[in-house]
Amino acid sequence: MVVNPKYKQVFVLSTAMLSFISFWKASAIVLCDFGSSAFYSGGIAMRAFGPAFPWFILGVMLFSGVMLGVYTESCIMFTRGGLYIVVREAMGKVMAKLSVSALLLDYTLTGPISSVAAGLYLGGLFDNILPLLHINWQVPSRAFAVIFALAVTGYFWRENIKGVEESADNNLKIVSFVAVVAVILIVWSGFTLYHRGFTLPPFTPVFTDEALGWTVHFPWLKAVGLVGIMMAFGHSVLALSGLETLAQVYREIEDPKIENLKKTVVIIFIFSILFTGLLTFISALIIPSDLIAGKYAENLLSGLALELHGPYWARLFMQMAVVLSGVLMLVGAVNTSFVGANGVLNRVADDGILHDWFRHLHKKYGTTHRLVNIIAITQILIILISRGDIYLLGQAYAFGVMWSLTFDTLSMIILRFKKRDEEREWMFPINIKAGNVYVPVGLFAILLVLLTATGLNMLTKKIATIGGVLFTTTFFTIFHISEKMNEKKAQLYAEDDESDEKMNLRREADISSVLPELTKDRCILVPVRNPNNLVHLASVLETVEDENTNIIVLSAKITSGIQIGGGEAMSDEDKDVFSAVVLLAEKYGKTVKPIFVFSNNPFYSMAQVAQAAGADEIVMGVSGSTGAEVQMERLAMAWGMLKKPDAPAKHVLARVVWEGRQMTYQLS
Repeated sequence: MVVNPKYKQVFVLSTAMLSFISFWKASAIVLCDFGSSAFYSGGIAMRAFGPAFPWFILGVMLFSGVMLGVYTESCIMFTRGGLYIVVREAMGKVMAKLSVSALLLDYTLTGPISSVAAGLYLGGLFDNILPLLHINWQVPSRAFAVIFALAVTGYFWRENIKGVEESADNNLKIVSFVAVVAVILIVWSGFTLYHRGFTLPPFTPVFTDEALGWTVHFPWLKAVGLVGIMMAFGHSVLALSGLETLAQVYREIEDPKIENLKKTVVIIFIFSILFTGLLTFISALIIPSDLIAGKYAENLLSGLALELHGPYWARLFMQMAVVLSGVLMLVGAVNTSFVGANGVLNRVADDGILHDWFRHLHKKYGTTHRLVNIIAITQILIILISRGDIYLLGQAYAFGVMWSLTFDTLSMIILRFKKRDEEREWMFPINIKAGNVYVPVGLFAILLVLLTATGLNMLTKKIATIGGVLFTTTFFTIFHISEKMNEKKAQLYAEDDESDEKMNLRREADISSVLPELTKDRCILVPVRNPNNLVHLASVLETVEDENTNIIVLSAKITSGIQIGGGEAMSDEDKDVFSAVVLLAEKYGKTVKPIFVFSNNPFYSMAQVAQAAGADEIVMGVSGSTGAEVQMERLAMAWGMLKKPDAPAKHVLARVVWEGRQMTYQLS
């Protein structure tokens, strides 16, 4: 951008990448995935080891608080993190590829198990309603569930091809509705228990031969005592699915980021205890065991509604509310599976372990449609192969869940020693300080539990283990081959016309096109050039109020002879600056407006953008080549030359900030 208006050209990074959400909305996004297991985990556990299942589902929900603590520490360490980043930093790319392959099984199975469960709940409701309407229409529940699951998968395949992602507002509405239904169900259940009385379920698990898997060939490995408890824990642990979503959503949590993360974790934990844990336990108190094992094996909470004390019409309406809430949450989890799997695959692609072919952008929608197609095809195959067997899906689901949690916990232990000098604003409790290392005794204990449960899971789940190993090995092989192919290229990604699209950039002819987007009361301009020198931006992000301040981050590239339509494009170095800005904004949970311009004088660009936007403050980083005083002089000269005589008087504070110091000047 230069003084002559005809030379103006602006690149704007879409603010959609930099919008932040409250801890309530963040909790809702996680719970739409994590909480959905309440609708099927109890029935699966009952089929595996009998009437003792509510104790273990409740125990798993208590254990979720422990795993939420592990994820809290990892999220704080890596703002844009997740399992792949954590494992890569701890154990390198090979183990990271292996861990993310197991994680993909988790995400991929989320869709089939959620859509099938929703279909089973709907089928159970139709079985009760249709006869009342004199409609003689009977479809086997599993066949109906498969058809419904295929339709839902097809719908979200199309939506994700178009680029329609999760809405935090919609998730919050769904979770709020589910919470209201859950409260009514808990209160009504309390009345029922008071009226009928109850007997606590047995604690000792009684395993079926199917649930014992290969352990039946090892008589010495008896499913009693501590071994039996760990086996039952392994059959219940699928209720923990969805925790990885917390790592994905952390980058979007607003300021104060860490405090809001802690609030998010507390909300998730309380909701999971009351919703999944308590309702599953209450179901075992109210519904006879033979009905849980038979009629309500695949729609437990629907059965709870029908077995409450009261008139049939009222119980039927309660079942309708439960099914509606369940379908909304479960169908939402299907979309989460697409968004999560696609996000994880794009994350590993950024690290060069997925070939460019997979990242090809859709010509119309600009989405990574080939990745979405692969996810959809895989989910459809799983639905068809399982034939709507929720138990089989649950067993396979547990494989991905357990390995993901194990890899994450092991990595956090290694990072305690590998990054011993890195300050942590929160650590998982029970640590012994030895020198400058906090030995993670608590994490070691959690890892021991996870390794034991994971090992027993692999021994007790034949089909799930075989399928999980094949799935994980397949994706690991794809990653490995892709990485080798990428290493042969001169550049990791070919430079083409799609590069700007991947950065969510748009061109504008003039800064005036951007001004209507600046709707807050105050405005601060922060010029940046070096991705390694963003101290001044960090100081702004630490102190400003996001609600009332627009933060324009301006990057100006020095060039000459710019002509309209001259084909100027951002270089990789320029994009590195934007990437660093995005990461820093995510770290502090503040919204910024990154703008890139070409200029023959960066100080003219600063002054012109600041005057056009009505900036109240300009905050620069110190230049090692000129120094703060020269920077301030050049900005003041440009400011005076560009200011219009008839412009209203306004004092603008200019600051140059560096480590521990700053220089200020009043522009007028």
